[in-house]
Amino acid sequence: MKHFLNTQDWTRAELDAVLAQAAAFKREKLGDQLKGRSIALVFFNPSLRTRTSFELGAFQLGGHAVVLQPGKDAWPIEFKPGTVMDGEAEEHIAEVARVLSRYVDLIAVRAFPKFQDWSVDREDSVLKSFAKYSTVPVINLETITHPCQELAHALALQEHFGTRDLRGKKYVLTWTYHPKPLNTAVANSALTIATRLGADVTLLCPTPEYALDQRYLGWAKDNVAESGGSFRISHDVEEAYRGAHVVYAKSWGAIPYFGRWEQEKPIRDAHKHFIVDEAKMALTDNGVFSHCLPLRRNVKATDAVMDSPACIAIEEAENRLHVQKAVMAALVGR
Repeated sequence: MKHFLNTQDWTRAELDAVLAQAAAFKREKLGDQLKGRSIALVFFNPSLRTRTSFELGAFQLGGHAVVLQPGKDAWPIEFKPGTVMDGEAEEHIAEVARVLSRYVDLIAVRAFPKFQDWSVDREDSVLKSFAKYSTVPVINLETITHPCQELAHALALQEHFGTRDLRGKKYVLTWTYHPKPLNTAVANSALTIATRLGADVTLLCPTPEYALDQRYLGWAKDNVAESGGSFRISHDVEEAYRGAHVVYAKSWGAIPYFGRWEQEKPIRDAHKHFIVDEAKMALTDNGVFSHCLPLRRNVKATDAVMDSPACIAIEEAENRLHVQKAVMAALVGR
């Protein structure tokens, strides 16, 4: 049984097959690959694109999606083994995952980190617990990585450049200001897929504290060794943007400051100039811009950038539907 927890767990051939199937679904949206099949969508956090695209995707392939929100319309769940359950949680993941596995053919989970202790968050315990106890494939809807977003991003870039790989393309993954400390998931995933596709990747962030976890930096280095691309970290905005073919923006919290927001805030506030604007995009080599959405306009990127022909964020968002259908179809063997 194969799960879809990270793209790094899948071979390049498997990812290429999923992207090819996604492109086919984009041309012809209806199918029967999930006929008679069902998926449980378990959301511990809010969603717009993920929930909508998975529900519609299952429907368009003849399947059925059940949405569950533990603590709201489903019982709160305990994940720690050996816990004396005398608190808020009503049932343990050992029962939840096994019971859902008797009902549905796929289980998909969204569970953001707590932003208190990265050494705890990086274990990805909620997702891994579902995968441990489930007897059906589990899909990551975003935890500390966002592999579905990776594939949508990859498909958008393949469509734009007309190539399967990004070899020879300068790819800038830039931190941007946000008034809150956000998950590193999309940044981890963008770094993973861009290096997997062979791009020359620059991780642009304000200070060394904003570098991503060593796990993902290690994946990036392994990927470029195999793909033929390159990877480096920069804190120089103009140098990073100059000659770029792709600019991908995301805000994320500095890992050393997890749980210490008041100490991080002055650093973050001093780097509002990392906003993606016309002047920075003018430094690129006719580069395209994208973002996973949601995006705070004129905080992360200006109206002019978001409304320009160079912005492919809407195409990427649409591709969530197509790649997720391809993932579901692959996991049920169709």
